[in-house]
Amino acid sequence: MVNIKIKEIPKLDRPRERLIRKGSNSLSDAEVLAILLKTGTNNISAMDLAKEIIKCAGGLENLNNITYHELLKIKGIGEAKACLVLALIEFSKRINQKQREIIGERFINPEIVFLYYQNLKNLAQEHFYCLYLDNKKKIIKEKLLFVGTLNYSMVHPRDIFKEAFLLDAVSIICVHNHPSGDTTPSQRDIELTNNLIKISELFGIEFTDHIIIGYNSYYSFLENNKI
Repeated sequence: MVNIKIKEIPKLDRPRERLIRKGSNSLSDAEVLAILLKTGTNNISAMDLAKEIIKCAGGLENLNNITYHELLKIKGIGEAKACLVLALIEFSKRINQKQREIIGERFINPEIVFLYYQNLKNLAQEHFYCLYLDNKKKIIKEKLLFVGTLNYSMVHPRDIFKEAFLLDAVSIICVHNHPSGDTTPSQRDIELTNNLIKISELFGIEFTDHIIIGYNSYYSFLENNKI
């Protein structure tokens, strides 16, 4: 097998450069792990090392079960890289656990949602989520609908309500962040919210709230009597 090092790949085709240009979802599993590993050895590239780790685990779906000693058996993996991989796995577990915690949570007031989504304040781009609730106001699913500079033509009511029908949801909450930290609703925030209220009345699905996350604060259309 020819060992091609990342620096030998044309610059625009390298994983890090593609991530910047096209986003992280354009990369393969091995490319993502190679970026985190940073370097390989004199004889093994970071890419081949990443592939070997995934192979040793029995596939990405089993990577959570790999142990420190199993990692050390892989040629090119020392203590530092083994610890890095295990720390990455643990961090991923904690993120997934945090995301799962909101499922089954009962919506009593907007502050509950704010507590789960306050970390959105650290993001440089707007993230738009929908939460789907059952008849007991318990959240049955969250869905990230949009990431980027928010253009509400991209957040289509069809996508929001289609999921509600599939889940047999009784009500919906929308959540998004303002990277500026200012929670004051923009004109587009207001227009979208008003449109969703009208459509929810037509479909018989309650539009419970639209919450804007800022820097250590939030704005709730419900609390401000806009719904």
